[in-house]
Amino acid sequence: MKTLTRLGLIAALAWAAPVSAETVNGLRTVDEFADIADESERSVALFNELMVVIEHPRCLNCHPVGDVPLQGDDMQPHQPPVVRGVGGMGAPGMRCSTCHGAENVTYTSGDGSIPGHVPWHLAPIEMGWVGKSATEICEQIKDPARNGNLDLAGLHEHNAEDGLVGWGWEPGVGREPAPGTQAIFGDLTQAWIDTGAVCPTT
Repeated sequence: MKTLTRLGLIAALAWAAPVSAETVNGLRTVDEFADIADESERSVALFNELMVVIEHPRCLNCHPVGDVPLQGDDMQPHQPPVVRGVGGMGAPGMRCSTCHGAENVTYTSGDGSIPGHVPWHLAPIEMGWVGKSATEICEQIKDPARNGNLDLAGLHEHNAEDGLVGWGWEPGVGREPAPGTQAIFGDLTQAWIDTGAVCPTT
């Protein structure tokens, strides 16, 4: 039998090695938490990783605790001035859909864009996150009275498949996308649920 060359041996070992965990655009994958033996500790660690996305401006801007949406990576009050209105859709005569269409529209100058998605609206005020701790947000998103009447399966579906959530990773020219991908965010959500959906305590 022929002796493997050095390069051939390296290639063979690489082929045989298990797929390793990785960080994708600043978000860790589920596999990176596999070495946390205690399931409750792993659940908390998974939720803290979800917070990497939740605390990003792409999410927080539409989850204010008041009646004014935020915008930009520096989370400034929306300009022109708008308010939450009924159903988070804006006030009469200044609905979100007045400016926000079905898709992102790049400025003619190419240096920015108007975000778009149908529907385009604020999260309910009960789901406001700005300024809240991981513990508060975790308890909030598990509570059907404050999360749009979702059970944990519905929460996973929302995080993994909802198009408006997904917009955070395709926010248009001039905006930093949320960390990772929606698929990884969904996987982390499911892994957190599967380990008991434990909330951080500090």
